[in-house]
Amino acid sequence: MSSLILLGNTSPESFCPTASPVLQFVGWILLFFRIAIPLVIIGFGMFDFGKAVVASKDDEIKTAFKQLMRRALAGIIIFFIPVVVMWLFGMFHEFRVDNEDAQFEICNACVLNPAGANCRDAVLREQNRPGRR
Repeated sequence: MSSLILLGNTSPESFCPTASPVLQFVGWILLFFRIAIPLVIIGFGMFDFGKAVVASKDDEIKTAFKQLMRRALAGIIIFFIPVVVMWLFGMFHEFRVDNEDAQFEICNACVLNPAGANCRDAVLREQNRPGRR
């Protein structure tokens, strides 16, 4: 919780390293949702499609197939939303050459790969930082 309080006093250069524990937690939540939501959506779609096939009605099969395809597309979109958002943030970061010390890579690593070495190192450095409450 102290990381959340300290975020208000940080400069743009130290935001990502200071926020790394919070961003890592957000990354774990996003990873869970990136895996669970598409599986649930596709699972429900397959269940509905299976019910329509068992009913042996052509109209129900066609509508269930269309609904399955829409759900599969929604699952794929949900899976890639965090990647697209971080890519867009990365594009904006590349245009800001006046602030080379922003360390956006730490934010990117913690949100997209919370178990990765870059994020773990940043979290450990933040937890062992002198003057941290």
